[in-house]
Amino acid sequence: MAAATPLLKDELDIVIPTIRNLDFLEMWRPFFQPYHLIIVQDGDPSKTIKVPEGFDYELYNRNDINRILGPKASCISFKDSACRCFGYMVSKKKYIYTIDDDCFVAKDPSGKDINALEQHIKNLLCPSTPHFFNTLYDPYRDGADFVRGYPFSMREGAPTAVSHGLWLNIPDYDAPTQLVKPHERNTRYVDAVMTIPKGTLFPMCGMNLAFDRDLIGPAMYFGLMGDGQPIGRYDDMWAGWCTKVICDHLGLGIKTGLPYIWHSKASNPFVNLKKEYNGIFWQEEIIPFFQTATLPKECTTVQQCYLELSKQVKEKLSKIDPYFTKLGDAMVTWIEAWDELNPTGDNLAKLSIADGPAKTKK
Repeated sequence: MAAATPLLKDELDIVIPTIRNLDFLEMWRPFFQPYHLIIVQDGDPSKTIKVPEGFDYELYNRNDINRILGPKASCISFKDSACRCFGYMVSKKKYIYTIDDDCFVAKDPSGKDINALEQHIKNLLCPSTPHFFNTLYDPYRDGADFVRGYPFSMREGAPTAVSHGLWLNIPDYDAPTQLVKPHERNTRYVDAVMTIPKGTLFPMCGMNLAFDRDLIGPAMYFGLMGDGQPIGRYDDMWAGWCTKVICDHLGLGIKTGLPYIWHSKASNPFVNLKKEYNGIFWQEEIIPFFQTATLPKECTTVQQCYLELSKQVKEKLSKIDPYFTKLGDAMVTWIEAWDELNPTGDNLAKLSIADGPAKTKK
């Protein structure tokens, strides 16, 4: 019997930000090899990143980003994994899965290797239930359904835009929590996927994340972080807050839960504290901003919603710090760059073949 074709083989890119050789891909080979990889090399562009043989990939470094985006490259972070969102922008596929290079294959309670990518795809291909909570969690899973009292008129659900996976071993904690619980490890495998309800924000982690690029791609901007910025480690959070507000407005769903990956190493809590220091204060004002943000009904595309949010960011958050004026401008630049690389309708591509990546390998 012929092996089954991997799900969405030609419709999904795997985006990996890195500063080191990608030996971790060996462990993922059984699951990732059929797919196309987009590697975004952070840091020194003169350094050569080694990718194991047999993977189909393209690799972009900072020089490529500058060449492809020109002055608009200012919106892509440097010396921070936020640079991964450049990969979302240059992808031509409908779906994206992004993973960090310290994330390994986890095992389920029976000891079987978890194919995280397959579970993310299942999450994205079936609907979400953002408007009414199902107490048996995902009603579309085998062995589950809508419970008594769930309105029949709402059982079609909403399209799923984002699948947010979790982590065994090293949890995704902030620096203060890391410092007070240096030895804490997550060993709890919860066999559940749930939709985050409409109107509820969540902390999105970018190290095990999949999304429908066609539905929500332009909102997945990981902000200005790292080199020259007063904040770090809030890149995925920022994208998550913006994405959630826009998904709620457009009637799209976000799921969290399965799949798990094995997060292999804890980052340095003292380094993290330096990066997060401003964010820990600022988030107390940022969160209420997103909780009360509303988008006008005239905003019917992700781009329109995102540009409207950028205006509100500048109007309402700039009083916290001038950084937010710069971030609001970068959000606009990001959308301009996205539209340039992803023309629609009669708007022909402005970029030539010469603007491709530095390295491609089949």
